[in-house]
Amino acid sequence: QVQLVESGGGLVQPGGSLRLSCAVSGSIFSIYTMGWYRQAPGKQRELVAAIDSGGRTNYADSMKGRFTISRDNAKNTALLQMNSLKPKDTEVYYCNAIYSDRQGVYDYWGQGTQGTVSS
Repeated sequence: QVQLVESGGGLVQPGGSLRLSCAVSGSIFSIYTMGWYRQAPGKQRELVAAIDSGGRTNYADSMKGRFTISRDNAKNTALLQMNSLKPKDTEVYYCNAIYSDRQGVYDYWGQGTQGTVSS
């Protein structure tokens, strides 16, 4: 059984930083892409950043320069470093992993972690 564990959310003042971590464990052959998405109440979930197994990254335009995604393939973890945070970054952040096992390819989501930017 596959598990995806997120951590690192919390409360930070405007201009501050948060680092989110996502760890995948279980019977996995390969993880293709890991990514972070976010969702505010009443809005659609949107991409924050994603990284593939080769280290290629993709960022939403509004996150470029402030957020950095990285990955440790040996540990099946992805980190999202968020700097210069603004109140509008207050959302629930979800980790996503696209992985394969002996039976197929799957798209797996975490439970979400709240990030709040407020003074």
